[in-house]
Amino acid sequence: MSNAFTYLPSPVGTLTLVARGERLAAVLWEVERHDRVRLGALHRDDQHPLLRETARQLQAYFAGSCRRFDLPLDFAGTAFQRQVWTALLTIPFGETRSYSDIARQIGSPLAVRAVGAANGRNPISIIAPCHRVIGASGSLTGFAGGLAAKQYLLALEGRKSLALDF
Repeated sequence: MSNAFTYLPSPVGTLTLVARGERLAAVLWEVERHDRVRLGALHRDDQHPLLRETARQLQAYFAGSCRRFDLPLDFAGTAFQRQVWTALLTIPFGETRSYSDIARQIGSPLAVRAVGAANGRNPISIIAPCHRVIGASGSLTGFAGGLAAKQYLLALEGRKSLALDF
């Protein structure tokens, strides 16, 4: 089964929205590492109902009128990765968590690095808010969309400027 995709221009660059059947499989960045998210065959479908709804909700988010997404998601990954990605969905709008917070939340307090790796492979960026995960010191750490995009998303959600960690 191939995946449908469409493009969405946004303040953080052109996003690629991908649906697997009737579920959202990915929100990818304009500058995307080719092996970060594996999706298989893709075909463009700008009229796909779920992709149109995803675009509508993301546009509302960028306009400041959407604080919570309501979309069916299809996380494809290992059991551990899915556990981390599901935990991301519990981080409220405008709040952040550290990697160690997420590790504790999923019952693996020593798996901080593994949580970081899973966070970096989150296929459904913004919707599963991996941008809300920061370093233990409060600094911004690596982000698939780039640190400027992470800083933009956090500022959009009302977070004060955080230190960049290079």
